[in-house]
Amino acid sequence: MRAERVFAYGGAAGLLGDLLFGDPRRGHPVAAFGRAAGAVERVLWRDHRGWGALHTAVCAGGAAALGGLAARAVRRSPAASVALTAAATWAVVGGTSLGREARAIGGALTAGDVDGARERLPHLCGRDPQALDADGIARAVVESVAENTSDAVVGALVWGAVAGVPGLVAFRAVNTLDAMVGHKSARYGRYGWASARLDDVAGWPGARLTGVLAAVAGGRPRGALRAWRADAAKHPSPNAGVVEASFAGALGVRLGGTLSYGGRVEHRPVLNAPGRSVEVADVERAARLSRRVSWLALGVCVAGRALLSRRGKS
Repeated sequence: MRAERVFAYGGAAGLLGDLLFGDPRRGHPVAAFGRAAGAVERVLWRDHRGWGALHTAVCAGGAAALGGLAARAVRRSPAASVALTAAATWAVVGGTSLGREARAIGGALTAGDVDGARERLPHLCGRDPQALDADGIARAVVESVAENTSDAVVGALVWGAVAGVPGLVAFRAVNTLDAMVGHKSARYGRYGWASARLDDVAGWPGARLTGVLAAVAGGRPRGALRAWRADAAKHPSPNAGVVEASFAGALGVRLGGTLSYGGRVEHRPVLNAPGRSVEVADVERAARLSRRVSWLALGVCVAGRALLSRRGKS
């Protein structure tokens, strides 16, 4: 079976598996990788970019190598290759868990349980929940759904289309490392630099595809593209700015502004200033848009992989 068919069948099965089952409560492969990366950090940590780069290379490179070895071991069996691709896709994407967490917070807000929503918010993003009212929590959820649609689904599918199972697991490894050590802090300002920069590079194509598909699927393509062009570059992240601006335009809402992480207040630019303030009902709209974008991304990635394969043979 040709590689493009293996990815098409395996990717679709993996995304369907995520839709039906979501993430396991225990024994998730990404959690196992996180524990391994933490063990490597305990050995290598120095307040130095070079040691951080070594940490990134060992962890991300090791994950890619294991994926490559697994793919090589089953390459003679089409069924096993499809099954491995499906399992890897299911393990690295997280769209269903993203939607569930967003809807759980939205449900608490709808019921007037702001304290319950604050309690659940750290499951989804790193904001300081105590500083947020109901609308502020809803805005944080919409922004997190937008960013994680790219990080937790679309980016992985893009790299799966490019490099198969090694691409899938390497992207998730890089994204996980960024979450672990890539943030700005006294401990990780230098050590996490390489992980943060590599995550920016790896996330670049998925973020742009997410932005395009949000414009297509959101019902306001002109508004989404206008917000992208006008505001994405103002965001401190080269990738989150694209997807958050596009989601803001697609949903007709304003995102960005003042927020707080770990006691540190940031004043971020407003995305899609002509839009209205985020409301609780927009949480469900964002979750639905995320789901549509995820399935459209699979179709685009499958088609792109098939097109590249045909060109390579011509």
